[in-house]
Amino acid sequence: MALKVAQFRWMLIARDEFDRFLKTPADTLTDIQRAARFFYLAKSSFGAKIVKPTFGISATGAPRLNLLRVEEDLSEAHLRLARVFIENKPYDQVIQRFDKPGTLFYVDPPYWDCENDYGAGLFSREDFGRLAGLLAAVKGKFILSLNDTPGVRETFANFRIAAVKTRYSVSAAKNQEAAEVLITNFKLSTGGR
Repeated sequence: MALKVAQFRWMLIARDEFDRFLKTPADTLTDIQRAARFFYLAKSSFGAKIVKPTFGISATGAPRLNLLRVEEDLSEAHLRLARVFIENKPYDQVIQRFDKPGTLFYVDPPYWDCENDYGAGLFSREDFGRLAGLLAAVKGKFILSLNDTPGVRETFANFRIAAVKTRYSVSAAKNQEAAEVLITNFKLSTGGR
């Protein structure tokens, strides 16, 4: 941990530093330097965007990255993930591998009409149909969250759909409600069809 935290010593939260990290090819860095670069860019970018990040700045608030709390933030993440398996595989492989009667999947794909927000080619419009087919066959339970659009409602019409309201934290208009749906293969206590 000390090595990772040392990467942040004397660093500042600045657009120039952000841009320098963006321009530095990841393959020229050590594993620790790459981790520090990723952490800095994710915490300093608007909406923690990984693909094409932009420097996040506010005239009225403090930066999301508190350089005095890096060790605490990493320690907190470590504690939360200490008993967790992390799989970096396509969603269909994860669902097929871990589907059991007692499994609960929380599925959070890109929003409808936002398929390329996490990178081109990672999730396509056709993947929604594939996902619906996979979820129709699961032995366990699932909760799928998406934006409330006609395409989403049509694609997942064979499941329970509950309309919910939320507020997006990355929105310029934080007080504006957004419509989402929770799609399940079981009845939610909050309602649904």
